[in-house]
Amino acid sequence: MRSLDRTAAFARAAELATLATSTRRAILGITGAPAAGKSTYAEELAAGLTTSGHRVALVPMDGYHLAQSALEELGIADVKGAPHTFDGAGYAALLRRLRDRTGETVWAPRFHRELEDSIAAAIGVGPEIDLVLTEGNYLLLDQEPWATARGSVDEIWYLELDDDTRHARLTARHQHFGRSAQEAHDRTFGSDERNAQLIAATKHLATATLSL
Repeated sequence: MRSLDRTAAFARAAELATLATSTRRAILGITGAPAAGKSTYAEELAAGLTTSGHRVALVPMDGYHLAQSALEELGIADVKGAPHTFDGAGYAALLRRLRDRTGETVWAPRFHRELEDSIAAAIGVGPEIDLVLTEGNYLLLDQEPWATARGSVDEIWYLELDDDTRHARLTARHQHFGRSAQEAHDRTFGSDERNAQLIAATKHLATATLSL
């Protein structure tokens, strides 16, 4: 498994963009534990590649969270973020559509933390896009439907961050979005940490590791 820094990662992402063909896009996945910095890094990478002239789109996995109302109806809202709280099959189908360039715009949902819900068809990926970046927790999970999703992705990088920093970020995030200090602590070291351990167990399947 390779180890990448920012410079090497940017160069490799740019190389992947050039490998797209008239019928197939390149797809690069970025995974890691909750609050490892996946979203921030993916946004920075997409912006940098676009500035450099590459045709790139960012499509996060989080858009496939089940709706908050559905989670509550199912009785699983307290573990939101676990694998079974996503429409993984829908995400896998989206990646297949993104991979195969058909000349049509593909529309994907976007998750809004302030709403705790996704908005459908909020991200448009036009036929000109060569490289799709996607980031999320379970890109390497070796069970269905995530394994099927992984089959559409050319490379998946595992983003590493020390646990103390990650825990502090998670706790602050939960408080920012309305949880009390105790609720934030319990969520960070409860369901979030169980998810983090599950994700860490998939690290060996990554194409490369990335430390920022």
